[in-house]
Amino acid sequence: MTEPNPTTRPFQVVLFDLGSTLINFEGKWPDIMPQANRQMVETLLDLGYRLDAPRFCADFELSMQDYYVERDTEFIEYTTEFILHNLLEKNGYRDPPPEHTRLALDSLYKITQTHWKVEADARPTVEALHACGYHMGLISNAADAKDAHILLDKTRLRPFFEVVIISADVGVRKPAPRIFELALKQLGVQPHQTVMVGDTLGADILGARNAGLSSIWVTRHADTPDNRAHEDTIQPDAAITNLSELPALLKNWPQKS
Repeated sequence: MTEPNPTTRPFQVVLFDLGSTLINFEGKWPDIMPQANRQMVETLLDLGYRLDAPRFCADFELSMQDYYVERDTEFIEYTTEFILHNLLEKNGYRDPPPEHTRLALDSLYKITQTHWKVEADARPTVEALHACGYHMGLISNAADAKDAHILLDKTRLRPFFEVVIISADVGVRKPAPRIFELALKQLGVQPHQTVMVGDTLGADILGARNAGLSSIWVTRHADTPDNRAHEDTIQPDAAITNLSELPALLKNWPQKS
């Protein structure tokens, strides 16, 4: 790999987010998640669990809502496997086998995975950066590591990433500096040599700033309640609408005096 020339390029490493950056969910979560949750419960019933299916689905959804609140305040990753395990215990099944919770969650994610689509400009962008000699990595907030890895493999971009860090694997979420520090340590670079590219102000952009990285906000899927709440307080170093704009932006990035 050709090394980026430190005298002409401000960054050695480009880190990417996954969801809504390299891939996008094409569907409506409120419509799809009930289907996925029902399939999860059907799998548990097939495994011999005696559950009130509608009530268990409702309880699982409430548990996930609690998780969404906690994850955005503590930045600790509580996995969906952990949540499902605890809910089964509350229903009288002490220490449910991990293979059972895994099978149930696999059936849930099999439905949601079909709605994630790779962005058309993801591969051309990554290939262009690779040709320029940039090192690349990926940092994704995800409650299920297996699901995130499957989605990454769907992009067929894994060979370009020298480091892949999923929050469910490491127990901490963006914007906590620790998850960025793990990537920098594995890549052997300093924060000032690295730029983070992502769609979420509160996770990708603030997280990069907290860890001493530069940041680029991808805005095409960024019109969300969370982003709107942070637009006036969290500012990226640069913003692009599409990934295809990234190579030129990096090429023309202002040099520090």
